Amino acid sequence: MNTNWKKLGLTAVSASALFLAACEDNGESGEEIESVVDGDEITLAYVNWDSEIASTNVVGTILEDLGYDVTMTALDNAIVWESIASGDADGMVSAWLPQTHAPQLEEHEDNIVHLGTNLEGALVGLVVPEYMDVDSIADLSDEAGQTITGIEAGAGVVAASEAALEEYDNLDGWSVQTSSSGAMVTELRGAYQNEEEIIVTGWSPHWKFSSFDLKYLEDPEGVFGDAETIETFVREGLEEDMPEAYQVLDNFFWETEHMEEVMLEIEEGADPADAARNWVDNNHDMVSEWTEGLGEE
Repeated sequence: MNTNWKKLGLTAVSASALFLAACEDNGESGEEIESVVDGDEITLAYVNWDSEIASTNVVGTILEDLGYDVTMTALDNAIVWESIASGDADGMVSAWLPQTHAPQLEEHEDNIVHLGTNLEGALVGLVVPEYMDVDSIADLSDEAGQTITGIEAGAGVVAASEAALEEYDNLDGWSVQTSSSGAMVTELRGAYQNEEEIIVTGWSPHWKFSSFDLKYLEDPEGVFGDAETIETFVREGLEEDMPEAYQVLDNFFWETEHMEEVMLEIEEGADPADAARNWVDNNHDMVSEWTEGLGEE
């Protein structure tokens, strides 16, 4: 695998330094994962969103238990796709389709392998607190200082928000303020606590819908599209090089409530590795479906 992270200015974090080795049986049916490889190196790339931190850590924990030396690398969205296509990274479970990451898929689909859906029912759009007296993008006038609080500039939901400014005549003079996922949540929390107006770029699954009373604004022009799915992609040749990892990534599928369990625990202060470990330990039955047959003669 061609790895040249220094050229990209990337910071990689070794999952072997993050994950706890112990795995306790909580009484559910299913057995702990047995090691089937001996330190093979695998790199998972992901977008630094709360949802993808959760899913990547869960998959990384399982691969670590199987004996892989796992490195997880948070990258700008465009670089995630480039790293899979070039072989600098082995896989990702963080592609939002058919709309959010459509430009990246179109650019790289001939050089990557699509393994399918890992979560259904994802949504993106503009989100406001329930106390705000507005229900549709088309009804916005001067709320929140005519500012949409966004996340990273390269994110699909930011691009869609900028497209909404062009599509909706009532948004003339509005702007999208880009920052980061964490900064957006900080702004949301502060406004919510003071019952101030705020409009943010939102997506679900996300723990903020459990912590705050929020709503999506209706999108009559369909700028943000319908419900999306989160998809798994890997580099070409991964099935031949790492068949056990390929199987886990190919089988990985969970529900919104599973992801939100991990996300909420992280938000409440848990290290992402610890939250992932807790979820894996408490869901042996589901994990065993993803790892079925591995290690058997």
